Amino acid sequence: MTADRDARKREAAMAAVAMVQDGMVVGLGTGSTAAFAIDGLIARVRAGLRIVGIPTSERSAKQAREGGITLTDFAAHPKVDLTIDGADEIACETLDLVKGLGGALLREKIVAAASERLVIIADEPKLVPNLGSTCPVPVEVVPFGHETTAARLASLGARPVLRMATAKPFRTDGGNLILDCHFGRITDPRGLERALSATVGVVETGLFIGMASVALVATDTGVVRLEREGLPAA
Repeated sequence: MTADRDARKREAAMAAVAMVQDGMVVGLGTGSTAAFAIDGLIARVRAGLRIVGIPTSERSAKQAREGGITLTDFAAHPKVDLTIDGADEIACETLDLVKGLGGALLREKIVAAASERLVIIADEPKLVPNLGSTCPVPVEVVPFGHETTAARLASLGARPVLRMATAKPFRTDGGNLILDCHFGRITDPRGLERALSATVGVVETGLFIGMASVALVATDTGVVRLEREGLPAA
């Protein structure tokens, strides 16, 4: 089953990689599906494609650098042409997202916000009618006073759980902690994102509202392309 899912993820990743054109600044996502896309970009770069990449995590930076992709930063390139990234949940009607189970949500959102197009790649189980259906919302918080931040999040209806890495709290690339906030089915993702972002101690949330342009979802019968409503067709 894992091999089948990986094959489908790779198929979605390759569909996104085919959208990359010569000369682009490309955002490099984080996670198992995004890793397939980086592998695909490495192959295209070795075949002559000229791009520069802005990675969303140290892990993705290492993979891209070792594969020969030239990396850059926002000082040199303040705008990103196309970002390819995965998601933990995709709302099928709106393309709103939950991201961050891989721990890179802050950098992922910074890159996504600077991108002309955010292309999400996933397999079919990630497509849900409502966010919160299958996973918690990761919320990155500063370490100092994280217990009080968790209490404030609980007052918003969350069941916050401190993410652990073996016997120690998980630390993001920025040195922060993650509270995985279980809300159940989320009826107002935009309102919840505003409330979480306004909470003292919160650095960023894993709710990506209105950011994805396209979702490429691998199914048993092929890759389905979903466009966010209101955007011109790419």
